[in-house]
Amino acid sequence: MAIQRKNSPYSAALTGCSFMFYEMNRCLPLLLSSDAQALMKQEIEENKILLVNSLVSRQRFVAEFQRRFNAVPRNFWIWYQTLEEKAQRAALFYVIMKTYRLVFDFHFNVVVKKWRMAERIVTKSDILMEINEISGKDDFVDSWSDKTKNKCAVQFMTFLRQSGLMDERTNEIIRYSSNQQMLNITLTLEMSGSLKPHFFSLMK
Repeated sequence: MAIQRKNSPYSAALTGCSFMFYEMNRCLPLLLSSDAQALMKQEIEENKILLVNSLVSRQRFVAEFQRRFNAVPRNFWIWYQTLEEKAQRAALFYVIMKTYRLVFDFHFNVVVKKWRMAERIVTKSDILMEINEISGKDDFVDSWSDKTKNKCAVQFMTFLRQSGLMDERTNEIIRYSSNQQMLNITLTLEMSGSLKPHFFSLMK
C-alpha cells in the first residue's frame, strides 16, 4: 500500500513541470488579472499562449503555474516584470524554491554547501544522495520509486541550468557578476523576511 503524504512537506510535483520561463512569462498577465481563474481555464481550452498540444499537459502546467504564482506575494510579480531576463531567471528559481520544498533543500543542502566548500561541480549523484538523506527522515519520500527520485534529481539539475546558475556543459555552478539588479533582488527578498541570507550568495 502506498504511503500517504500526510504531514510531509515534500512533493514530487516538480517533475510535472519544467522551468518553463517563457511560458510562465506569457501567462503572467493572465495570472495577475482579477479574472485569473477564468482566463487560465480558457487558456487550457484555447491554447493561445501556452502553445502546448496536449490538453492534459496544459492542465498540469497551468496547475503548477498557479502554485508558483501563489508561492510569493502578488507585489513580487509586479516587481519581477521590471527585471531583465537574466535577473528574471534567477528570481523564478527563487519562486520555484518557495513552491517546492525539495528544491529548497537541494539548493541549500547541496549547491550552497558545495559553494562554501569551494567545490564548483554539482552532479545528479549529489542530488540523489540528498534525496536518500531526506528519505531517512521522511517516510513519504522513502516510499517513492527510484524512478521518481531520479526524475526529481534530473529536474532540479534542469532548474539550475535554465535559471543560469549552472553551466549546461560542465555542471559547474556559475557566479553572477555584480550588478545593481542582482543587488536589488537580494535586498528586496531579504527585506521581505522570506529569504535566507545565502540564497543569492552565488550572485554577489
